[in-house]
Amino acid sequence: MNKKAIITSALPYANGEIHLGHVASTYLPADVTTRFLKLNGVEAYYVCASDDFGTPILIQSEKEGKTPTEYVAYWNKRDYEDFSAFNIDFDYFYKTSSSENIAFVQDVFKKLNDSGHIYEKEIIQFYCNNDKKFLPDRYVKGICPYCKAEDQYSDLCESCGRVPDEITDPKCSLCGEPPTKEKTTHYFFRLTNFGDSLSKWLDENDHLQKDVKKYVQNWIKSGLIDWDITRDISWGVPVPLSGANDKVFYGWFDNHLAYISTALKFLADKGIDGKSFWNSADIYHFIGKDIVYHHYLFLPAMRLGINSEYKLPDYIPTRGHLTLQGKKISKSRNWYIGLKQFLEYYPADYLRFYLVSINPYSQDDLNFDWDDFATRINSELIGNLGNFVNRALGFTKKSFDGKVPETTSFDEKDLEAEGKIKNLSNEVGSLLEQNHLDRALKKIMEFSSFFNQYFQHKEPWKLSPGTTNCVFLSVNAARSMAITLFPFLPESSQKIWIQLGLDGNVKDSSWSGASELKILSGHVLGDSFPLFTKVEITDIEKHKKNLGPSK
Repeated sequence: MNKKAIITSALPYANGEIHLGHVASTYLPADVTTRFLKLNGVEAYYVCASDDFGTPILIQSEKEGKTPTEYVAYWNKRDYEDFSAFNIDFDYFYKTSSSENIAFVQDVFKKLNDSGHIYEKEIIQFYCNNDKKFLPDRYVKGICPYCKAEDQYSDLCESCGRVPDEITDPKCSLCGEPPTKEKTTHYFFRLTNFGDSLSKWLDENDHLQKDVKKYVQNWIKSGLIDWDITRDISWGVPVPLSGANDKVFYGWFDNHLAYISTALKFLADKGIDGKSFWNSADIYHFIGKDIVYHHYLFLPAMRLGINSEYKLPDYIPTRGHLTLQGKKISKSRNWYIGLKQFLEYYPADYLRFYLVSINPYSQDDLNFDWDDFATRINSELIGNLGNFVNRALGFTKKSFDGKVPETTSFDEKDLEAEGKIKNLSNEVGSLLEQNHLDRALKKIMEFSSFFNQYFQHKEPWKLSPGTTNCVFLSVNAARSMAITLFPFLPESSQKIWIQLGLDGNVKDSSWSGASELKILSGHVLGDSFPLFTKVEITDIEKHKKNLGPSK
């Protein structure tokens, strides 16, 4: 395992609140992975930033009577607060509108331009005569020319994931009228220069998902298209060329460069050479499947275009979209759950547990279902995990005054239990290294289930021979669970740690230490208390009724 890592997630757009769909595919998996790496002694940093530029922000800020700067500052702060409430533990959360990112983006552009990867071209762009403005991609909707999906943006089909050369049957998304076409001059990035080198990088990187690589390779074989990287609006990173006529960069040109500029800023503030660290670390970019095109083609091509001055990503964990009660999430139809709203109902660990449980390492979509949520929390988190911790530690407090007893010779069942503890960190860690977070969490739950059965089999309440072994091993199993659960359920893990009477914070443990029997005979436990509270079905019914159009 590389002892350095930089982890990023797709940047949250500073134009609205974070909802469950945002955290499921990108932020939660990245946070779990970062916490795991740190427990393994990796110098790992999770950096992110709000994506501040673009026409939607410009228009919305005008509607609210704010400057774009004021508007994005509000959402930067609000998003960070919501993420923090969910225990997404960024090492640094910055913004694409920072002076550091603006300077970095302009520097990259100059290097690409000097290397012959940029050219100027007169184009015909959609113009809305009704709204009197050129229409950037997000303000033109139509039919995807590739898969024929309707109501798609002109810069990205959310159905097939491709970037259309030109959308079919375009409409202005502001007023619904068909736009006209007018001449303007834009700057283009020669993506077509990089087909072979992109193919080589994809072939040689064994960490990328095979199914994603396959269809990206097919995109390359079918022919790449040069990329229009400028827009005729006022809110963005200015193009640093004379005669650029107040043009700014397209958001997708500048936002992923903030992965690098934010890391450099954070590392510099710590007195670390950022470029050296970046190039010697494992680089992770956690994304949803809708932005594969940008992260597997545009982003690496730009880095290749500046001679890989900053290394390309080692991992791009890509996951599917979250649906809600079987339907696509939609703010306009009130078919969504804001993260802040959810955390007013239930603890963060409930949602973390559920979202990891249902989220495989694939591009398959996953579904948040209120009834399934209640069932899993009540039967698995409470009925299995919470039950074992409460039984093991509560019994020790009651029957042994909270003092871990001396052991005797282990019988066959004890030896099996000891073996489970000694194998846990490797079994769970191996799955986490492969990004199978759901399977890793399931492995911990199987461990808990085994110890529930072990406790039941040994019947320590009868105080027969072998009782002390059961208590000793069960208490140590609870410690093992506290450590291995920490990436997933940080608050609950610390609660177990406190009940075990252990000093400090579970996050300062070592991952491999989870498989050691560190709690010795004579150790005194802390106070025992229930970890979780049951999810009431009456509450679930209320939450379901809150979805959809207001009555």
